[in-house]
Amino acid sequence: MDESIKLETLEGIALLTLNRPSSFNAFGREMIHRLAELLSEASMDHDIKGVVITGQGKAFCAGGDLRWLAGSGKRYGEAFHLLAASYHKAIVEIRRMQKPVVAAVNGLAAGGGFSMALACDFRVMEASALFKQGYTSNGLSIDGGGTFTLPRLVGLARAMEIAVFDRPISPEQALSWGLVTEVAAEGKSVERARAMIQEILRGASSSFLASKALLTDSFHTSLETQLEKERHFLAWCADHRNGKEGIAAFLEKRSPRYL
Repeated sequence: MDESIKLETLEGIALLTLNRPSSFNAFGREMIHRLAELLSEASMDHDIKGVVITGQGKAFCAGGDLRWLAGSGKRYGEAFHLLAASYHKAIVEIRRMQKPVVAAVNGLAAGGGFSMALACDFRVMEASALFKQGYTSNGLSIDGGGTFTLPRLVGLARAMEIAVFDRPISPEQALSWGLVTEVAAEGKSVERARAMIQEILRGASSSFLASKALLTDSFHTSLETQLEKERHFLAWCADHRNGKEGIAAFLEKRSPRYL
C-alpha cells in the first residue's frame, strides 16, 4: 500500500500530508502521480469542501527527488520530462479545483515544493519554515508553474531576484513580499490553514469559485475577454441560491445564510 501521502478528512476538509520525511518529502514519479490522483478525487467529492496540503516531519516538500531521477535509468532530461507530467497535473488540479486549497508550510519548501505552495490559493508558513526556489542553484529552470505564480504574487523584478539569486526566504520576508497569507507559530500551520478554510466556507462557495476562476485566468486574457468572463460569472452568481440569499439579506438588513 502506497503511504507516501496520507489522507485524513475532518469536518469536510481533506488533509493531504506528504509522507517521506527521511527525504524531506521529495517526490518521485509515483508519489506525485498519487498526489494528482488524490487532488482530482477531492475535487469531485461533494463531501470535501476544502483541501490542506502539508508535510510530515521537518519539511513541507523539497521538490523532485534527485535520487529517484539519478536511479531511474533514464537520461536526466527524459526523467524530468516524465516527472513533470504528473507534477503539472497536480498543479493544474490545485488551480482548477472549485474549492479552497491551502498550503500549511511546516518546514522547508524548496524547488517543486516551493512552486507547489505558490500554486495553492493561500499559504500559512510556520515561523521556523523556509522558502528556497532551489532550481537555478542546481543548474535547472523553475518548474511547477513557478514562473507563472511568482511574478503575479511579487512582481517581475522581485521574481527575477528570486529566480537569479536563489536566496533563502524567511517567513518575515515571505509575508512582506506577499508570498504567504499568514505566519503561524511552530506546529500550528495546519490548524491555521483549516481555520482559514472554515472562514471561507462560511461565505458563499459560488462567489469563491467564480473569484478563483476569474483571477487565475486574468493575466493571459484581453480586457474584452476578461470582461465577458466577469459578466458570465456575475450573472451565474446572481442566479445561484447563494446570490439570491446575499441580495435578499442586503435588502432585508440581516446576515446572509449561505449554503
